[in-house]
Amino acid sequence: MTQLNIPNDYPVDLIPPDISAYEGGNTGVPYIWTFDSGVPGPNVMVSAIVHGNEPCGAITLDWLFRNDVRPVQGRLTLGFMNIAAYLAFDPADPNATRWMDEDFNRVWDKGVLKGDRDSVELRRAREVRPILDDIDLLLDLHTMQHLAPPLMMSGRLAKGKDLARKVGVPERIVGDSGHAAGRRMRDYGGFDDPSSTKAALLIECGQHWKEASGLLAKESTVRFLEATGTLEPGLLELLEKLYVPPPVQQLFTVCETVTITQETFTFAENFVGGEIIRKAGTLIGHDGDIEIRTPVDDIMLVMPSKHLWKGQTAVRLANRDT
Repeated sequence: MTQLNIPNDYPVDLIPPDISAYEGGNTGVPYIWTFDSGVPGPNVMVSAIVHGNEPCGAITLDWLFRNDVRPVQGRLTLGFMNIAAYLAFDPADPNATRWMDEDFNRVWDKGVLKGDRDSVELRRAREVRPILDDIDLLLDLHTMQHLAPPLMMSGRLAKGKDLARKVGVPERIVGDSGHAAGRRMRDYGGFDDPSSTKAALLIECGQHWKEASGLLAKESTVRFLEATGTLEPGLLELLEKLYVPPPVQQLFTVCETVTITQETFTFAENFVGGEIIRKAGTLIGHDGDIEIRTPVDDIMLVMPSKHLWKGQTAVRLANRDT
């Protein structure tokens, strides 16, 4: 796999918590815990550290554990995912441990999981897969490379946007189909099946190491747990007074994914994501000598990447829903 050697442009304000106390789990899988209310209801999961350099999820799960948060119906599952990458995190080189061998969030195709390929991330994915098979509703906590507006990535199906609207934050919801480089965890199994009642959300809470990202991770988690009936309404106001009136949400759908096909890719400007490009035909980058231009007016740039190598997503382009 391509090794990560990316300069860091942002201070590391979030301190990754010590999660060693949660190693034992109670499910037979290390670092995975499930709490059963004894009352019928869905199995609702909050997952963290799919990427080892995104501490807001670990901060949020640690906060839930320390506040003894338990479900009032169904089951609540809390899972720390890419443990090896998280434990290797170094604030002096914080981009280096997004993963160990490969991106944990690109291995969730069933053929890949059942295949012969091996990596640190695939071994962990295979270990936690039986847990994920039993999940009804998932919130996967992430952050972004750039300082850009937070996004709720709701997948390609209407059920994802419906769940995102019930959560109420962040302001921007983006429907999308993922990446050519591999399937995300939020698209695994029934989450991406229109005939299934299972649903999943992936929230990008802001820049990786900003304090505001940690606060939004907590707020969105509590809102998600309230929206799914896992927690009683009102907990958000009780736990560290996080409550703020939610914004009016805006809905977008990805219309084009720019996947790098050449050996080099450069952006035309220093895009960070969330920019609305008003005019069709605007140059946004070069894939080798191929010009990449916006296909229609009023396109939002979704998470332009620093991982600019062949086969990876450079950026996604999203239309506003009408």
